[in-house]
Amino acid sequence: MNLLAIETATEACSVALLHGGALIDRTELAPRRHAELVLPMAEDVLAEAGITRRQLDAIAVGQGPGAFTGVRLAISVAQGLALALDLPVVPVSSLAALAMQAPKNGAAILAAIDARREEIYAGAFRFDAGGLVEALDRERVLPPSALVLAEAEAWNVLGTGWSAYGDAIREHLPSPPRWADGDRYPQARDVALLAAPLFAAGKGMPPEQALPVYLRDKVALTLQEQQDERTGNAVQERAGT
Repeated sequence: MNLLAIETATEACSVALLHGGALIDRTELAPRRHAELVLPMAEDVLAEAGITRRQLDAIAVGQGPGAFTGVRLAISVAQGLALALDLPVVPVSSLAALAMQAPKNGAAILAAIDARREEIYAGAFRFDAGGLVEALDRERVLPPSALVLAEAEAWNVLGTGWSAYGDAIREHLPSPPRWADGDRYPQARDVALLAAPLFAAGKGMPPEQALPVYLRDKVALTLQEQQDERTGNAVQERAGT
């Protein structure tokens, strides 16, 4: 299986290639530079594996939630590549990809991304028998003060939501976190790992059906976001070349 994965929902821009049993990835914390980096990263991992775009079997993508322009960029690039190569797309939750970085210590996992406006994107997960995360509840965007968690004796917490609102989140935990790290971001390597069994089970979809998950309705774009949107459209066009 040759599966290319893209994740740009947060400050981290990352691309990974699942090539047989090997996982090759590139990642960089580069706010505002995702559109510049994502396609060169893709070409880099393909070159390291010694394969071309035409040898890919599917495109996996972190579909959010996260930054509006980052989520849109990832979906646009995935769609552009998949359309050009006649490949299916396998969307994966960016919160689930983030949760994959938690330790396997028996605790439930709260993945929390800073959503700005004094809110977080939050998802609760646990590891299944195969070592992949599964959701305990639906994902939400909400103030940390409104957080309601599933029943669990202990929690691991990770993501920028913890670094921004750790005190407020801590009040909703049954005990201090068993492990916590606020400097974690969703990564394409985990998108690839989560997408691989979905693709193997025939759950890839036509590119036009791969949609972003924002959780929060957004009715207007700032000037900077409009510029990022135009850049994202240009990247999609390049991906199809």
